[in-house]
Amino acid sequence: MLYSKLPNILNDINTLLFPVVCFGCNARLNRGEKHLCTVCRNQIPLTDFTFNEENPVDRIFYGRINIKKASSFLYFTEIGIVKNLIHNLKYKNQEQIGVFIGEWYGQILAENNFLKDIDYIIPVPLHSKKLKKRGYNQVTKFGKSLAKYLNAIFLDTILIKTENTKTQTKKGRLRRWHEQKNLYHLTNPLVLANKKILLLDDVITTGATMEICAKTLQEAPGVTIYITSMAVVL
Repeated sequence: MLYSKLPNILNDINTLLFPVVCFGCNARLNRGEKHLCTVCRNQIPLTDFTFNEENPVDRIFYGRINIKKASSFLYFTEIGIVKNLIHNLKYKNQEQIGVFIGEWYGQILAENNFLKDIDYIIPVPLHSKKLKKRGYNQVTKFGKSLAKYLNAIFLDTILIKTENTKTQTKKGRLRRWHEQKNLYHLTNPLVLANKKILLLDDVITTGATMEICAKTLQEAPGVTIYITSMAVVL
């Protein structure tokens, strides 16, 4: 009997010595909680946007790029749970957060049949130097989790970033577009010909990066593009 309880006992000892905390509020997690405490999970701001009805993410791209549909999973604010989650994901080597968000979002998309027949899921790429420095693209595991639920292929080798640029969130959309319009390259457009693609990133702010990535993907003949992200600034 004692032997059968040993894993739980060891886990409790490990938790006492090295407590696991909530990525949303830094409170200590209780048994059964993972990544977020129950309070943060209940308070996390879901957008409830779908791929069937018009939503504010669609309107970000109106008149800018010909896409089929856009959406996002969470609302991003300068202070709050979502910012803490994505900060830990991007800068604290907590890649499991990408899996956590991707599993949650992917299950919702699959259950509601919001996305049909997606062929490829393609992430906004990092430049090779930034990828080497960070060690991972923060949306890779998010994208792989979505691909599992949508029965799609995660493809992160066909859209590449050709220049290593600094974060440009303070710049205007038009200026950013002119500076970024040659920053992405499609290695083999024919692979994507007549395919349905889901382009994804961590946070949509002005939409400028997604816009130019989508324009690059449209070098593939007959391609249909959907856009999504972990979070959106509205």
